[in-house]
Amino acid sequence: MSSNASEDSSKASSIGTGSGDQRRPLSVKAGALALTLSTMWAGNPVANKAGLEDAGPLRLGYLRFILGAIVVLVYAIATRQSFKVMRHEWVPLVMLGVLFTVQLAFMNVGQDFTTAGHAVVVTATFPLWTGVFAHFFVPGDRMSRARTFGTLVAYSGVIAVFYKGFAESSSDFLLGDLLLLVSAMLLGARQVYISQLGQGIAQHKLLIAQSVFGIVTFVIASLIFESDEAFIVTTQLVIALFYTGVLIAGLGFIGQTWLLSRYLPSRVTVISLSQPIFGVLFSWWILGESVGGELYVGAILVIVGSALAQRRSKPEAIQPESDGGAVR
Repeated sequence: MSSNASEDSSKASSIGTGSGDQRRPLSVKAGALALTLSTMWAGNPVANKAGLEDAGPLRLGYLRFILGAIVVLVYAIATRQSFKVMRHEWVPLVMLGVLFTVQLAFMNVGQDFTTAGHAVVVTATFPLWTGVFAHFFVPGDRMSRARTFGTLVAYSGVIAVFYKGFAESSSDFLLGDLLLLVSAMLLGARQVYISQLGQGIAQHKLLIAQSVFGIVTFVIASLIFESDEAFIVTTQLVIALFYTGVLIAGLGFIGQTWLLSRYLPSRVTVISLSQPIFGVLFSWWILGESVGGELYVGAILVIVGSALAQRRSKPEAIQPESDGGAVR
């Protein structure tokens, strides 16, 4: 009994502290997986936008969480994972679930007020916020001059995306973009938090915690705010749910969590900067949305600025004795 308590205490102390950290730079295969996931994620706002035509944002949210949870459960059972939650894991898992739920709420509601192309570009700023939160919570990952300059360049890309909302004098576009920007900030924080927790908690527990909180919260909110809204099951909705639920909330989350727990978070999120380009193309190709110049300018500035912010700061990380323990 005492040995189990000691083991629990040891594991608790390793969560989020970097103890036993095995994260390392991306390998070629891991980079290919990250690029594949990034391409998939670029289509997520497009699928969400299509699904919102037949279901409210909250209902669409819990339906995709349910599908994602089923995929994670199948994966965990197939790989013979333990579902026992240790005493020291409860608080971090609850905090992760709350963070995930709030972030997705901002994303789903925000996207209901803007276009899929805008959603892709604004959401793609999350690597910036990953760097900001890592500056405060990850040892050796400080904001350098190069990173600050890159951040300003990327922010100019966000301003370029906001231009359409101002030009058309429409509060809807501006409100949606602002809500998505908050979602991107929370997503950046969640990337760092998952990477930290992944050093001491099994990835399927992290994913299940997110799904449980998302399902419960969104079901309750949907019953309150969307009880009078029509719910139509169409082929388009089924396809949208398969994409956002099975491919993204299920397989995509499994792949991303696996990468974050084994590789340096900044290296993983840098690959995500390809999302705006793919997203703009998807929104034009699938939804027939008009592709304005501000989306191209915004996408380019976000990509260039974020790349500068991430790339130049990597040599700053110093971890003696073990390369796997480096944060950047």
